[in-house]
Amino acid sequence: MASLREPENPITANQPKKDSTPEESSTDKEKEGQEWKHTADDPPDGGTAAWLVVLGGWCVMFCSFGWISSIGVFQAYYMSDLLREYSSSKISWIPSLQIFFMFATGPIVGQIYDRFGPRYLLLIGSFLHVFGLMMTSLSKEYYQILLSQGVCSAIGVAAIFQPTVSTLPSWFNKKRGAVYGIAATGSSFGGVIFPIMISRLIRQVGFPWTMRISAFIILFLMVIANLTVKSRLPPNPRKLSKESLTRPFREIKMILLLIGFLILTFGFFVPMNYIVSEAIARGMSHSLADYLAAILNAGSLIGRLGAGIVADKLGTYNIFAIVSYFAGILILALWIPTTGNVGVIVFAVLFGFATGAYVALASFLVVRISPLEEVGYRTGLLFLCASVGGLTTNPIAGAMLERTHGSYADMKIFAGVLLLVGSTVVFGVRVHQTGLELKAVF
Repeated sequence: MASLREPENPITANQPKKDSTPEESSTDKEKEGQEWKHTADDPPDGGTAAWLVVLGGWCVMFCSFGWISSIGVFQAYYMSDLLREYSSSKISWIPSLQIFFMFATGPIVGQIYDRFGPRYLLLIGSFLHVFGLMMTSLSKEYYQILLSQGVCSAIGVAAIFQPTVSTLPSWFNKKRGAVYGIAATGSSFGGVIFPIMISRLIRQVGFPWTMRISAFIILFLMVIANLTVKSRLPPNPRKLSKESLTRPFREIKMILLLIGFLILTFGFFVPMNYIVSEAIARGMSHSLADYLAAILNAGSLIGRLGAGIVADKLGTYNIFAIVSYFAGILILALWIPTTGNVGVIVFAVLFGFATGAYVALASFLVVRISPLEEVGYRTGLLFLCASVGGLTTNPIAGAMLERTHGSYADMKIFAGVLLLVGSTVVFGVRVHQTGLELKAVF
């Protein structure tokens, strides 16, 4: 029978052994010494300061991924009202750029974080996010919205999102999965509140004031985040080296993770962006369709919290692979054949549950296979790969929609198949680490 294997601590996995051989290179010894230094000062796994960081992380997730989760509402509104003279493919570049900049700047933000900590990134990111939304409230032309919402605000989101998820591991070790899940529920709450609030406010006070009210809410929460999020380990400014920049690309596990994440990201963002417009095209009323994004994110609340807690016991890669496969199957087996409103709503809830692990465990996938001092840069690489899908998925799906004259079937097949393929590649990290042992925990 296959043996039960405990999770491998990425910090202690390569600690210097007493039986080290003389053939070990000086580079390996130096690296081991650095890892031993971090291991000697274990995370507190609790305390006021640590839980305040989680509170700040919750606020950041509300304002970053929670805001990005409302892109379906903007896509539907721009297509039907403010930018109705433009094609759906062209409009989709606005939310696509939001996702792209949020993820693509990851390596840069990660390097800044590894050197100087989260403080200045949070401060600058908060300003850019709020300023971009305020400028969107004044925008009337396509290029203005593209620059303010799709570029300025999105860069701000990138600057606040990654430093926060990279800070959490320095405060928690045994509870990391649960803590990531708790912080990630902020994105679920944001994903529920923002779509409902935006839909209702646009009808009541108009688009400009809707964006201003959203910006003020984000400003308030980011003040809390700037006061509470801090790294337990002091910043470690150091020169960039070719060795540190290229090391992840010489590790099979990291390469599999990056490739798999790139592929499956294509699948995740199709439903998030098009579920509202697809439901309206199918005949659902606007008043009900406006709640679909909120329903999807309500489902993700349970998924994000549950995935983090269960991952601590059953393994991060195990849980991530299961829910990612589930998401792909949902698209192919439920979203494609469903014809009524009930089926679409059920899909939104279940797909939201499945995508919860995507947000809650993405950074933890990197932490499980990386030394702590490189988490920021490596997490940035992961998000850089995700940005490719974030940038191109919606225009590709929009082009499919135009080519098929309004049929959503092709884009659904595209999303479902890539989710299954990407999930398989990510699961390859677990197989490389543990072999084919069914009960291995990793």
